[in-house]
Amino acid sequence: MKITAFIPYNGENHTLRTVESLLTSEYVSKIVLLSGRKNLKPVDGCKIIEIRSLFSSETIKLISEAAEGDYIIFVKQDNHLDFGQFSIERFANIARNTGAGLVYSDYFEIKNNVRTQHPVIDYQIGSLRDDFNFGYAYFFDTALVKKAVAETAVNYSYAGLYNLRLKISQYAPIVRIPEYLYSTIETDIRKSGEKQFDYVDPKNRELQLEMEEAVSDHLKKIGAFLEPDFLSINTDEASFEFEASVIIPVRNRVKTIADAIESVLRQKTDFKFNLIVVDNYSDDGTGDKIKEFVQKDSKVIHLVPGRTDLAIGGCWNEGVHHPACGKFAVQLDSDDMYSDENTLQRIIDTFRKEKCAMVIGSYKITNFNLEVIPPGLIDHKEWTPDNGRNNALRINGLGAPRAFYTPILRKYKIPNVSYGEDYALGLMISRDYQIGRIYESIYLCRRWEGNSDAELDILKLNAHNLYKDRIRSFEVMARQRKNKYA
Repeated sequence: MKITAFIPYNGENHTLRTVESLLTSEYVSKIVLLSGRKNLKPVDGCKIIEIRSLFSSETIKLISEAAEGDYIIFVKQDNHLDFGQFSIERFANIARNTGAGLVYSDYFEIKNNVRTQHPVIDYQIGSLRDDFNFGYAYFFDTALVKKAVAETAVNYSYAGLYNLRLKISQYAPIVRIPEYLYSTIETDIRKSGEKQFDYVDPKNRELQLEMEEAVSDHLKKIGAFLEPDFLSINTDEASFEFEASVIIPVRNRVKTIADAIESVLRQKTDFKFNLIVVDNYSDDGTGDKIKEFVQKDSKVIHLVPGRTDLAIGGCWNEGVHHPACGKFAVQLDSDDMYSDENTLQRIIDTFRKEKCAMVIGSYKITNFNLEVIPPGLIDHKEWTPDNGRNNALRINGLGAPRAFYTPILRKYKIPNVSYGEDYALGLMISRDYQIGRIYESIYLCRRWEGNSDAELDILKLNAHNLYKDRIRSFEVMARQRKNKYA
């Protein structure tokens, strides 16, 4: 068995240590250094190939042409990788025995001289995020890489690697080894909450368009792409006492619930609305705060569920199925606020104009004191009316605030979870109906120590990502069936 290894090279000494680690395996017969810089010091026993972009189609093609033997090891970042005892043999044996097109593994990461375990998650049909974490070492079947290159007509500047693994998944399984097969020094030491919005950075717009093109092509190949053909709805047919209801699920947010409620009661509208606060058995004084507003304003309904097993999604179901729920149900998290007194009117105007089943706005990230903090505005402009519902399978969220045509929401039901329930709804609804968008900020999303996603450990982060991948898997399969039986 022969393996060709491809490593990014910028002239750093740690590359020599990675090369030495690779050469401990008799399977590694060739090492190629990929460099965007000229006149770098040669490394004994290695060939240097000049590239312009590590993740471009051009580079993937060069790798395909230079690869010799059965498998390719591709290192995605210029880090020092120290492969563990017989780990390369382990990659090779798993790949051979399973027929996998791509194998990856858990790894150790070293931060501030401390070695910690970094498990990754299993790949599934819905693992379509372009930032899915395979770790730093990709173990490819050489023949399938060559096949993917031959079948790629688009010359991607940024989405070459993403396109490659999507195509590989069409040919063969992608397999995770739940073992720590190498160590690396982690250079991005930001908190999870600081990383999660990287993909909506405006400077990455060109990259986003390429990723969208790649995932759209993949969805077509696997029969899950949806053409821009939507069911129509007439929002004037339903009869409700209230035109809109704001729904706030809450548990133990005594510091922020008053701000949230007040931001609703300040709304100026040409229609009748109310506020349903679903209090999930708070025991920190939140319930008393809500009662104060109930006594002052008839718009406020304090709803305590009859069940004690409800997460955020379940609390939403309680509010949506309440007899006083309006024609449109509008989201507000208990530690967030509407940006001004016109938010509710803008949302309902969008429903009226676009006759859509769901409306999603844009928001600004703030600290607890409502001061805007990076990355600032989150507008999800990667959404387009024609292709948004396909591209939605690639990204990890759809935006906020979210609002729904209540008859549709009552039909779909909301998953009884406290993470990803809104994303699941957006995917389900977009399968059949158009989603309206507001790209200006109408919402303030607070980031503080009480947030559920401000800073997550790797196990919690993996659990979140695994669940969203599962949601995407459900949706991919549902869309395949929709197309098959259309």
